[in-house]
Formats: sequence, structure tokens, C-alpha cells
Amino acid sequence: MNVSRSEASVFPEPRLSEITVTVTFCCCFLSSLPPSGLSQGEMKILSVYDSSRARSSLPHFIVFFLTYYVHRLESAQFAVNGPAHPVTAVVGEGIKLPCSLSPGMNAEHMEVRWFRREFTPFVHLYQCGKDEFGQQMPEYHGRTELLKDSITDGNVELGIINVRPSDEGQYHCSVQDGDFQEEAVLELKVAALGSAPHISVEGHQDGGIRVVCQSAGWYPQPQVLWRDPKGQPLSASTETKSEEDGDFFKTKNSIVIMENSHKSLSCSMRNTHLDEERKSITFYISDSFFPRASPWMVGWNVTLVILLPFVCLASFLFRVRGKHLDTISKICTELEWRRALHDAANVTLDPDTAHPQLILSEDGKRVRQVRTRQPPPDIPERFDYWCCVLGLEGFTSGRHYWEVEVGGGLWAVGVARESVSRKGEISLSPKGGIWAVGQWGDEFEALTDPHTALLLSPPSRIRVCLDCDRGQVTFIDAGTEASIFTFPPGSLPGERIRPWVWVWGTKTLQLFP
Repeated sequence: MNVSRSEASVFPEPRLSEITVTVTFCCCFLSSLPPSGLSQGEMKILSVYDSSRARSSLPHFIVFFLTYYVHRLESAQFAVNGPAHPVTAVVGEGIKLPCSLSPGMNAEHMEVRWFRREFTPFVHLYQCGKDEFGQQMPEYHGRTELLKDSITDGNVELGIINVRPSDEGQYHCSVQDGDFQEEAVLELKVAALGSAPHISVEGHQDGGIRVVCQSAGWYPQPQVLWRDPKGQPLSASTETKSEEDGDFFKTKNSIVIMENSHKSLSCSMRNTHLDEERKSITFYISDSFFPRASPWMVGWNVTLVILLPFVCLASFLFRVRGKHLDTISKICTELEWRRALHDAANVTLDPDTAHPQLILSEDGKRVRQVRTRQPPPDIPERFDYWCCVLGLEGFTSGRHYWEVEVGGGLWAVGVARESVSRKGEISLSPKGGIWAVGQWGDEFEALTDPHTALLLSPPSRIRVCLDCDRGQVTFIDAGTEASIFTFPPGSLPGERIRPWVWVWGTKTLQLFP
């Protein structure tokens, strides 16, 4: 090779020792390469060392190898860590799925991919320093965010808002830096608390009373437990039936109570994910409900057979007389109300008393329940357990009426005393300061203590008639003018009385006028 004097001065002839060291460095370099070869960044480093540098002295080789190993150190390996136990989220709220690098390092320029079963489409993708949404799963659009507050420390948490039951399952947190990639798997559990359980009697079974507990709006299917007055679980066998109501579960559980067992009982439904439960009011079964057979009953049956013709005649006469008296009483009551009332009370709902899951219209005439709790201030006037709201107006004397359009779903309408408790679980009955009728599951009932089953079908519009002077409230079918139920005179206390509404589900209740 012919080299000019000027070239020789720039590239001096390497000595034998330099060649030996160079060969040694090359062997070390080749042995350190990963099986997949060089990454794109390492190929760029090699391209800098061109053919002219290949003929340079040993210092140039040393600079090249130092540069290469610094790059390898910058792409150091790491582990991706997730929580060892499942993460639990509440339907309608937000959740952070934790994921981090170990040792902690800056992940701003790494690829972070959150996915479910398939790598693509993904739940969320962070790439080249920004979020990518091109191939995101449709059900996560607008609901995910990579939390970057501490990404420089290796934290790559995923935030999900408005959690749904379908979000439950496994999630993969994958982090890639160059050719190196690691991932962690975590599990998300989703939970929703349903409505407070409602107890009703369905009839006789196996010599006892069949009692049913039902509730709706749960996820996953709740655990049902019956308890005696001391809070101890009842050992009797039960039967549970659950059906899906959209994304949620509607559960119905029955138990047979014998005459010699506890006659006071309550029903609780527990969400196993949240370890929280809702409890029904205590239910009492009177002795008169239980079937009996005794020598006295046998003697009475014989006597009844002998006196049957006379009994039938007397019964017929009393029935006819009773029907006439009942009809006359209803007509008098309706005429009395029509004479006393000219204009309906203009009732609106008080937003300061509305439960956080209730949404009121601007005019205060409509109300509906939502799954997500709203953020109004927690003031003493606001209900925090039952999804109910009071009317803004109150009455202390005279006669007043208003109408509520209810339709289907779960609801209750009526009146409540001004001093009704707003915090914690209260009895939805006169005992708790509430006089109302409502639909609970498949039952239309008056909220007495215990509840009274109403034989007629639930109307679509109810007229609430309040007589403050007599301490009485009457409910009338606004469509047919038929009487529904009347709490007896003197039932209401001598204090300010306000309209009251309870609603569960997406049904909207509307007040008139």
C-alpha cells in the first residue's frame, strides 16, 4: 500500500502490540453481542466508525468500544412489577392500575403498552414520548390515561375512569426499551353495591312461612345472609335465584320460617369484592300467619258444618253491608277532598336534601338515580344512605295534594316529617318518620311496619293527599280516581310535613303541577 508522507503523519503505522490489543478488543466485542445482533442505535454507532477510521491507531478503537459499552449501559435490563394481589374498583368511579420498573429508571422514552388478551388492539399505548390511540379498544376510548407524574422514576400507572363491569379481568403492563422488553400481569376486580334488600312474605310452605329477600343493582352476584334479632346467622336452608339485569345482578333469596323458630329476622346482601353489605329492616312474622291444627280446631270445624247455612247467610248480609259502607266511605272521602281542594300544591324538590346519586332537574320537578355519586357538599340536610329527597315546601295545616308520575322500576312516594333522620340507614315507615307507598321489586306495598302488600297493580301516576289537621295521608290512583291506601287519622305528628320521594334505577320521577 502506497501512503504519502502527509497521510503517514496522520495515520502512523501501528506497532505489533497495538495490533494484538486491537484483536483482543474485537474478540471481546463480538462475544458480547446479543443473539439478535446489534440494535438500530448500535448500528448508528458503528456507521460513525468508517473505513478510514478502521485504519487508525489503537486510541480510535478504544474510543469506539467505550462509546458502544456506554450505549449498552444506557439500555440496561430491568424488571416490570405489578401488585401481587387483585386491584378492586367500584362501578362508576376511577381506578389506578399500578406498574413500575425495578430498578427505578426514566421511562419517558420507552414504549409502555397496556393490553388485555391480545397485544393489539390495546387498552392504552405510550410510544415515542406521547399517547397513541389509533388501535385502542373501542370500549376504552376516552377513559384511559398513562399517569406521567412519576414516569421519570419508573412508574407507569394506568388510570381508568368511569369503571364498568366489563373492565374486570387481567391486564398486561408491557415496557420495552430498544430490543429489551418485560411485562407484568395484574388482575382487576369490579364491584357495585345494589339497593337495600327488601323482605316480603310469599305464602305457606312445608308447614312454615316462605319469606323472600330481594335486591337489584349488584356486581358481582351478592352473598345473601339471614340473621336473627341478635345478629346471629340463621341455619335454615335457603334458595337463591339471580338473573342479569344489564351489566348487574338482580338477586332473590327465600327461606322457610317455622313457628318454633325466630319470628324476627333481617336479610343482608354482601359484596365479596368490597367486603361491604346492605341490610334490610328487621321483619316480624305474627303467630297468626302460621297454619295450625288442634282439638279445639276440630271441634270448631264440626260446629261450623252444623251452623254452615246460618254462617253463610250472615256472612252474605255482612258482606253486602260492608261493601255499601266501604263504598259510601270512599265516596264521602273523595267528595270531601274535592270540596276542600281547588288548586294542587306547587311542589318542588329540595336539592340540599338529595342523596349524592340523585340528579334533579333545574325546575326541581324531576329526579332520577345514577350509578356514580355526585360531588355535592356533605351537609346535615342531605340523605347519605337511601336514594331519597324531600320537597322544598312544607305544610303544618290545611289540606294539600300533588301528583307524581312513577311508571315502572323501583320507587316510593309520600311524605316525611321535617325532623326525619338524613344520615345512615333509617326505617322507611312511620316508625322512621315516613308515610309512603311504593314498588319494591315485584311488590306494590304501603310502607307500614311491617310493609302492607297492596292487591291492585301499581298505577303510573299517584295523587298524594295530605290532611295536616287530621294527621292523615291518602294515596289515590290519579288515572282511575281509585283509592290506593290511607294511613289512619292521627298518624302524622304535629310538626312540619314535607313531600318525600325515593327512586332506584334509571327511571325518572316527575312531580305535578
